[in-house]
Amino acid sequence: MVRFGPSGNSQSFIDAGVKDTASVAPLVGAMGLSLYEYSFGRGVRMSEEKAAEIGRAFLLHGIEISVHAPYYVNFANPDSEMIGKSIGYITDSAMAVRRMGGSRVVFHPASQGKDIRSVAHRRTLENVQRLMDAMEQASLTDVIVCPETMGKIGNMGTPQEVCEICALHPSIYPCVDFGHINAREQGSLRTEQGYRDLFALLSDSLPKEKLVNMHVHFSQIAYTEKGEKCHLNLGEGEPPYQPLMHLFYEYGISAHVLCESAGRQAEDAALMQAYYQTVCKG
Repeated sequence: MVRFGPSGNSQSFIDAGVKDTASVAPLVGAMGLSLYEYSFGRGVRMSEEKAAEIGRAFLLHGIEISVHAPYYVNFANPDSEMIGKSIGYITDSAMAVRRMGGSRVVFHPASQGKDIRSVAHRRTLENVQRLMDAMEQASLTDVIVCPETMGKIGNMGTPQEVCEICALHPSIYPCVDFGHINAREQGSLRTEQGYRDLFALLSDSLPKEKLVNMHVHFSQIAYTEKGEKCHLNLGEGEPPYQPLMHLFYEYGISAHVLCESAGRQAEDAALMQAYYQTVCKG
C-alpha cells in the first residue's frame, strides 16, 4: 500500500499558528496522512532531546518521519575534504532521523561542475561507496539512504545514474522525484506512456525490493531548457499525477510518497491519496 504525506509544512499549517515541528503531527494526522519529511536543508542542528520529542509526537499520530539531508552534499566534488563533509551531513542526518523514530534519509547526489559527465558520475559512485563504508563503521546501515533524481541538467541524478548509485549497497534505495524527471527531460511524463517507459527502466535496473519500496517526491514543476525552475501546486502544471497512481497499483508499489507542492504539500498529498484509493477500489 502506498503511503502519503507532506514534505515540510503547508501554508495552512503556518496560518494555523504552528510554532514547532511537533505541533504539525496532529494536523497531518487529521488529514489522514501517514508520512512527513523534515528538511535539514541548511544543516543538521537539532538536539537529541528535540529529535526524540518530535518522534514521540508523530508516533502518537501514526506518522512516519523521513529527513532530507543538507543541500550542500556533493559527491562529485574533487576535494577530499569536501567529500568528508558530505559524508558527515548524511551520517548526522541518519543519526537524527533514527532519534526521531524514522529510517530514511534523502540526499541530492552531486553537481556535475566542470567535469565531463562520465567523470563526475564515476567520482559520485566512488564517494557514495565511501559514505556507505562510513555508515557501516558507525552502525547506521539500518537507515536507508535515498539518492534523489534531480531536475536541473547540471546536477547528477538521472534515473539511470540513481539506479547505479543504488546498486552500491543494500541500504541505498531510490528517491524518484517525478516532477524533477519531467522537468529535466522536458515533459517526458506528460503521458501515461512516458510513465510506463520510466517504470520499465526502473524495473529493469533495480531489485524488486527497492522498486516496490521506493521513496518518492512529487510535485508539478515549471521548467526551462535548463530543467527545473520552480515548484507548483497540483493543477498548475505538469506532470499529471493520475497515471502514476495507476502504475503504483499495477506494479504493486508500496512507495513512501512525499508531496513537495508550493504551499499545499499536505492538501495535495491528500488529493493524491484519495485518487490512489479510488484506483485500488477499481
